[in-house]
Amino acid sequence: MTTAKEILQDAFDRVHELVPEAVEGLTAEELLWRPDADANHVAWLVWHLSRVQDDHLAGVGEVEQAWTAQGWATRFGLPYPDDALGYGQSSDEVGAFVLSDPGLLTGYHEAVHAMTSSVLDELSDRDFERIVDERWDPPVTVAVRLVSVVNDISQHAGQAAYLRGLVERRR
Repeated sequence: MTTAKEILQDAFDRVHELVPEAVEGLTAEELLWRPDADANHVAWLVWHLSRVQDDHLAGVGEVEQAWTAQGWATRFGLPYPDDALGYGQSSDEVGAFVLSDPGLLTGYHEAVHAMTSSVLDELSDRDFERIVDERWDPPVTVAVRLVSVVNDISQHAGQAAYLRGLVERRR
């Protein structure tokens, strides 16, 4: 019988496989290309999906985020506060994103994926009912949070892949 943890791990694994496909082989300039002034770019989308996953899974597992614990915030050197996830950022803030090394995107996502797998491994069936966010009505459970993260990161991985295709067509 397949468990909820196995299904969730498979979903996170699938997104994890998409990230290198969206990033590798593109230059920093190509990763920062925006189809118009208000659009996101591949680098920001991959950073954002990784930040959301990092933040939310660290919250579920009650562990420190890879972003700060492993020094990724310093390595990226972004002009955002360390707790920024990308939610609600303006077009100017997206445009301020800098990328000195494209390998940072896949490296950070790899670290987040490893943390995610560790958090999932530690969950018991009863943990899925635990409340992790009481700001909503009804309050958010671990199960709801995990499904929400999978949904969000899957969409952003697809957007990054689409943008990569546009970048390649421009060559």
